[in-house]
Amino acid sequence: MAVAKTFHYTNFTNGWIIETTDNGTAPCESFILLPAENLWNLYLRGILYIVAMLYLFIGVAIASDIFMGSIEVITSKKKTVIKWDEEKQEKIERKILIWNETVANLTLMALGSSAPEILLAIVEGIRKLSPTQSIEDSLGVFTIIGSAAFNLLMITSICIISVPYPQVKKVREVGVFIQTSIWSIFAYVWMLVVVNWNTKGIIDIWEAVVTLLFFPLMVLLAYCQDNGWWCKKKAQVSGGDGGGSVPNIRILDSHHHRASIMHHPARELQQLEHEKAMRQSHHNMKSITESRPSLCNTQDGEVLFSRPTTAARRFQTAEAEKHVTRARSAKLHSRFRHAAVRALLGHRRKNHHHDHHHSDSKGNLADIVDRVQSIHNLKTTMPEDLVGKFTFAAHSYSVLESAGILEIDVLFHRRMMSKTKRAIVAHSAQWSSNQFSDNDMGIVENGGTNTDIHSINTPDTETTFLGPPDDGEEDVIKGEVTVEYETREGSGKLDKDFKYTKGSLTFAANEYCKTVTVPIVNDNQYEADVDFYVILKNPSAEAGLGDPSVARVTIIDDDEPGELTFEKPHYSANPETGKLIATVLREHGCDGQVTIEYSTIDGTAKGGPELGPGFDYVTENGVLVFKHGETSKIVTVDVNKNPKESQGNLNFIIALKNPSVGSRIGEHSATIASITGDALGDRIADALDDEDEEEELDWGGQFRAAFEVGGDEDEDGNEQDPIWLDYFMHFFTFFWKVLHAFIPPKMYLGAWPTFVVSILYIAGLTAIIETLGGLLGCVVNLKPAVTGITIVALGTSIPDTFASRTAALQDEGADAAIGNVTGSNSVNVFLGLGLPWCISVIYYTAIGQPFYVKSTNLTQAVIVFSVIGTVCIIILLLRRKVVGGELGGEKKWVKYVSGGFLAFLWIFYVTFEALVVYSVITVNIE
Repeated sequence: MAVAKTFHYTNFTNGWIIETTDNGTAPCESFILLPAENLWNLYLRGILYIVAMLYLFIGVAIASDIFMGSIEVITSKKKTVIKWDEEKQEKIERKILIWNETVANLTLMALGSSAPEILLAIVEGIRKLSPTQSIEDSLGVFTIIGSAAFNLLMITSICIISVPYPQVKKVREVGVFIQTSIWSIFAYVWMLVVVNWNTKGIIDIWEAVVTLLFFPLMVLLAYCQDNGWWCKKKAQVSGGDGGGSVPNIRILDSHHHRASIMHHPARELQQLEHEKAMRQSHHNMKSITESRPSLCNTQDGEVLFSRPTTAARRFQTAEAEKHVTRARSAKLHSRFRHAAVRALLGHRRKNHHHDHHHSDSKGNLADIVDRVQSIHNLKTTMPEDLVGKFTFAAHSYSVLESAGILEIDVLFHRRMMSKTKRAIVAHSAQWSSNQFSDNDMGIVENGGTNTDIHSINTPDTETTFLGPPDDGEEDVIKGEVTVEYETREGSGKLDKDFKYTKGSLTFAANEYCKTVTVPIVNDNQYEADVDFYVILKNPSAEAGLGDPSVARVTIIDDDEPGELTFEKPHYSANPETGKLIATVLREHGCDGQVTIEYSTIDGTAKGGPELGPGFDYVTENGVLVFKHGETSKIVTVDVNKNPKESQGNLNFIIALKNPSVGSRIGEHSATIASITGDALGDRIADALDDEDEEEELDWGGQFRAAFEVGGDEDEDGNEQDPIWLDYFMHFFTFFWKVLHAFIPPKMYLGAWPTFVVSILYIAGLTAIIETLGGLLGCVVNLKPAVTGITIVALGTSIPDTFASRTAALQDEGADAAIGNVTGSNSVNVFLGLGLPWCISVIYYTAIGQPFYVKSTNLTQAVIVFSVIGTVCIIILLLRRKVVGGELGGEKKWVKYVSGGFLAFLWIFYVTFEALVVYSVITVNIE
């Protein structure tokens, strides 16, 4: 039978090209075809297309890396919140992330890691918009399915096997992981419902919209799960001042201050808090007379308050707390991905200022409010009860240990108050603070200093409060009087916390106020606040003792022992000396002597009493003693100089514990100590460490970096000459480095221009990849379904594979290694299919046509993947229950069997789908 020939004519400027095809088939068409390219050898073209796709995958990886970097900058933005610290009685500033980490993980982070697959589906859907629909398998859809299968099965398999024996690592955010796992399976079941079971082969507009809306719904539910559905937080809401539930227990030495212990204040605690408020109130009242010390010993003036000294200043903490946020799995995964790209491409592995004037003006207003409120809080003790008696100016005092001395005012009440003064004292407790204004108080600011409050206007009358005595006042007790005073121990001890003081005060006929000075012992050692007492006794015969005649003094310890932390989270042993040296720093204070214990914990390395067969390092347990002013100590561990290569990556942990009273454990409470390392993993880890120190590059810096050939660094930080692999990867990727240097740097406008331009780069490259996939299928009859689940899926997943493997080796948990997989798979379906479906269904609805999709191969692929994906998640959960974690294993055969089985499932899936697509086997699904 003769084969029919079909002629196809292409008109060019300088002539025509005539192509012939058999049986009426059309020649390959594309905007990237060279003239007469269809006349080349088919196998040569197939090889060239595959090589071109692989090269484009490198460009997509670089663009995706830049895209992920911009996302990390965007999601790392913080805002400053001001909270009131009840314990310190001061406002503190803290920086918190603007983006919730779970929301960032499932939105921008998942979009960043899945951008190639999502954009491929979107670009392909837009390109195929035409009134004459071609119903065929979609490369973008099968890339999403193939990428999901590779990520869930192969990457998980690699991570399980990569964890060194006998380590076991588990997912820490298991609630979010289980929820995203359920969503990932549901996403593909929903795809099956839409494509095959509801309206077979047709996407309705409501199906496309609901598919897209599942994405924000999944984010919302994950956010609720991350917040515990707010059930616990409801129990932590404190009551008001009326004795409601107040959290009075705080968890110390933790970087996640989540109050989980609720406690009703006991009566003793309420009394202490009341006394604290009274001390604060008295301090504010004393500040009124700061510029008028003569009021205390004037001949005619009545004494209401004692003279303040430096010992009565309010204690404010000057040190800013260091707020450290735990790196969640999404950002860790993105950083590992970035490090993997840098290592593979041959790159080099390398205070808010306060407005003082503004704050001072605010401080003046605050002082005025404090003074007025303190006046309101005065008790209405009848003055007749104190006539002829000695009292202290207040029941209790507080003084900083560093003040050196405490001055306490002793008052002798010679005369009775006038009627107007009695009225104001009795009436002051009933006034509300909103009845005062700046005009009501006789306050004059001159050079930033407030004069004394001489008068206060009430709604009823104007009366003199401080100043010369009113007409009609007379001394009830005349002549000279005496009283003795003495200090007594409380929790504060003589000569340790204060100096014993005793004496006698003699008040002349015109004196009303005397000052007692008590020396305070200042040391450098942190200790709890202590109390002692000063008493009045033995008044002269004409006088007596009133209330208060006993003053309680609290010595506030202001020493800062500091935080104790390892300098780095990771140390490596020196193979020449057989020593591993870790540095412990003392930060944020160095007062007094502090101690902290340290100990080694086995990891993949085994410790023993001495080096020898079966032991990789010498177990250490000890105590570090920091004397006053010392800020660093070292921990030295002897390790095996010549570990066996077959043992793999050997490491152990050095942990800090039990700091002495007052000191705290800082950011790095433990460090990983490595005896040997994994070559690729160490290289990526070095790049990851250098990322923290990597300076932000401007546009010129990006181009200079594109021309640099990277190299390793030795142990002293000196750069070494690049090796041949560095040169090869540099020149192989040079075109992409220069091309991507045109993307705006992350330092501009919060990285948003980088975000937009890099995603356009990815879209353009994926459009070329989609076209090459079509040409590859045209020349070698490789169908889009097989191309999508194999070549394209593997090409877009290579960076994530290296990142996940390195995360499995370097991270303490499994979140960064596999926690991102299920979330990305869900985002791929809901966003990668929902968005192009919405675009296509809106277009075809507008022209009066239904939107068709080929359902046969897609239905089989989704069903098989859903079953295999469910089996994979069940295996991970069983490993968590039986083995103790999703990755690794205390028995080698366990991790190899489970990891090997997942790899077998992926191979089975790809093989089965290829056989079905090419009709080698037939599966009938109704």
